[in-house]
Amino acid sequence: MKALLELIVGDPQADRSVPPTGLTARLTVFVSVVMAFLAVITLAVSLTTGRVAGLWAEELAQSATLRLPADPATADALLLSALEVLETTPGISSVRALSQDEQQALLEPWFGPDLPLEALPVPQLIEIVADGDGYDADGLRARLTAQVPGAILDDHTAWRAPLLEAASRVRLIGWSVILLIGATIAAMITLAAQASLAANVQVIRVLRLVGAKDAYIARAFVRRYTLRAGGGAIAGVILGVIVVLLMPQGDPGGSLLMGVGFAGAEWLWPLLIPLLAAIVAFFATRAAAFRRLKEQT
Repeated sequence: MKALLELIVGDPQADRSVPPTGLTARLTVFVSVVMAFLAVITLAVSLTTGRVAGLWAEELAQSATLRLPADPATADALLLSALEVLETTPGISSVRALSQDEQQALLEPWFGPDLPLEALPVPQLIEIVADGDGYDADGLRARLTAQVPGAILDDHTAWRAPLLEAASRVRLIGWSVILLIGATIAAMITLAAQASLAANVQVIRVLRLVGAKDAYIARAFVRRYTLRAGGGAIAGVILGVIVVLLMPQGDPGGSLLMGVGFAGAEWLWPLLIPLLAAIVAFFATRAAAFRRLKEQT
């Protein structure tokens, strides 16, 4: 607590060795603002992608589609047999045969609204919704093969796996970008601190002549650049949150572009960005200051 208080309050005499304004000061604040802003946007996109993908995967896992052969002569009999098999299968909570209008709506994006569905041999689709425990897909396929020849069960496995893999890669890219942002902040602050130390070499020599230790001098640089980075990051986070809140919002599970943002405990991540920026600045400035002071000995 004492060290934190000293970091915030500082020492007026030691602070004189660090210029309060100038190019390095403005660059440090500017880079912190921009990097924190980008971190908020990256986090929002990454977390939203994972959240939406999880909702979609859960919905796909609970639903399936049964496709019956497009044979008008046996369509009714196959439909009755299929419904009987599905309704007696443990783990299935509900089944529903799609109406002609619903099937036409599914085909409309590919064939247009004027598709004469009644004149075409379109397979009958049955929507299957599983309960919490789910059902035995392999066992159901075996029963359908025996009692409903030609029926094809699509449990959406081919859709779920790529979806979850893509979401995982997006999250990985997001966290990689966050690490690059942290590295950029560290590099910029290191350069700014070294430039400030080089520009104030005469002041540092005077401080040494009156008995100041390197740790005393370095503390002033560490304090000033840590506060600059933290303050800039706060401004960047505020701007980022404003942009996220201004993005179009819709059904959280319907469209990624209509629901970018944070939900629940995810709002803690933007609050941590200024703290993380300050920590990065603290260690980067400390290492740069001691290295530069050692060279100036």
